[in-house]
Amino acid sequence: MLPGLDAPTAAGAAAAARWAKVIDHTRCIGCHACSTACKSENEVPLGVHRTYVKYVDVGHFPQTRRAFQVTRCNQCDDPPCVDACPTSAMYRRADGIVDFDKQACIGCKACIAACPYDAIFINPDDHSAEKCNFCAHRLDLGLEPACVVVCPTQAILVGDVDDPASAVAAIVHREPVAVRRPEKGTHPKVFYQGAHQATLDPIAAARPAGGLFLWSEQQPGPARVVAGHPRTPNSAAAAIVSYDVTHTMPWDWRVSLYTWTKGLAAGAYLVPALFAAFGVIDPAGPLWRWGAPVVAGVWLALTGLLLLWDLEHPARFYLLFTRPQRRSWLVKGAWIITGYAAVLAAHFVASLAGAPTVVGPLAIVGVPLAGLTAVYTAFLFAQARARDLWQSPLLPPHLLIQAVLAGAAAVVLLAPTLEPTAAAPAMRLVAATAAAHLLALAGEAWLHHPTEHARVAAWEMVRGRFRAFYRVGLALTVMGLATPWLGPVGAVAALAGLLAYEHAYVQAGQSVPLA
Repeated sequence: MLPGLDAPTAAGAAAAARWAKVIDHTRCIGCHACSTACKSENEVPLGVHRTYVKYVDVGHFPQTRRAFQVTRCNQCDDPPCVDACPTSAMYRRADGIVDFDKQACIGCKACIAACPYDAIFINPDDHSAEKCNFCAHRLDLGLEPACVVVCPTQAILVGDVDDPASAVAAIVHREPVAVRRPEKGTHPKVFYQGAHQATLDPIAAARPAGGLFLWSEQQPGPARVVAGHPRTPNSAAAAIVSYDVTHTMPWDWRVSLYTWTKGLAAGAYLVPALFAAFGVIDPAGPLWRWGAPVVAGVWLALTGLLLLWDLEHPARFYLLFTRPQRRSWLVKGAWIITGYAAVLAAHFVASLAGAPTVVGPLAIVGVPLAGLTAVYTAFLFAQARARDLWQSPLLPPHLLIQAVLAGAAAVVLLAPTLEPTAAAPAMRLVAATAAAHLLALAGEAWLHHPTEHARVAAWEMVRGRFRAFYRVGLALTVMGLATPWLGPVGAVAALAGLLAYEHAYVQAGQSVPLA
């Protein structure tokens, strides 16, 4: 029972509190009692963790010490996971606890991509997002969380950070404490006392040579994130991770492919619309009347299928429309795609009905929706505040360039059948947008990145795990520059180059350890 609470008043006091934790690492002995108690109390399956203890060895032999860090959800006052969740399955209670509703979770993994602390996982048994919630069910009864109860050295304290009589408030407001990743501006409410910086910063310690950790061997695979800096650690102290757990990247190749199909769906309408508007093609011709809505519609349908396939609970997709959390760019993207699909369907029906005069007014709505379809992913990625590589203000125009490149390549392939006069201007547009895309790639490779996290991600993309995809994408895009001479071969190369680059970019952004 929490000090000073009896059972009848416990629930009311819990609701009035603003709960926080202090983890005293001058007391922690790394015994994993908290991890075990958490698994038992919350029935956490093997292979995933609400809390665990990280070990880092600091110094050079014989002047060494082992530092511990208890890793869990940080119960942020400004939780990125809540903003990113499209159905409010992640939500913040009145007492400041960030909790979850498994029945509302669609398994989109946006909360995992957004969390700067790698605290959220998909439960393999029920396929819903889960994390530490301070044992809210126990707090509501006036009981302490399971980890607090079992800690043999009283290294974990929980209390109301606004209550002057609380031991947690006394420590937080009077003694030196630290939080993880304060630069993210999430205002965490898990405070670390006496923790070594090499444990708090996920890339301050080196990754063991050969992936040989204490009690295990961990190799960074295509979808696995292993602890420690892959190159030069972000710390002046000699430090190496000796025990940690690997994590799976939340968004796999399906998200990489979705960004490509979505760009094609947007560009296949944008480019013919621009050509028709500027007199490059006949507005009553088959490319604009039939090619644009059909090709864009097919790629948009594939985009929707990929989005559904990536969900852990695809049957709950309707919750995006019946209980939307409007700050989420997954929700806004679903609305944009739905509106764009409606315009494409209306365009096709108007052409089928022989009413070409309707098509022009539809384009007034369709072109902005196509542009939004191309660029909204930039805002979705920006909402993933954990991933520094994706926090670029240049990402929206870059995605628009990629969509125009993909659309121009599609027109090159369609022109011989539908409208041969469109081939030459489409080839020149492929070359121009390929050049702009290459400039953006050069910037990502060679310009200075503002954080070490972003630098590591860029290194993984250009020279690390995903370099093969990046370099193939670069080479094929260079071939796209020669589309005016290579014709359809250059257009296909440009499309393939875009796909390879998208995969390298999406996966590298998730490859940096966060815990």
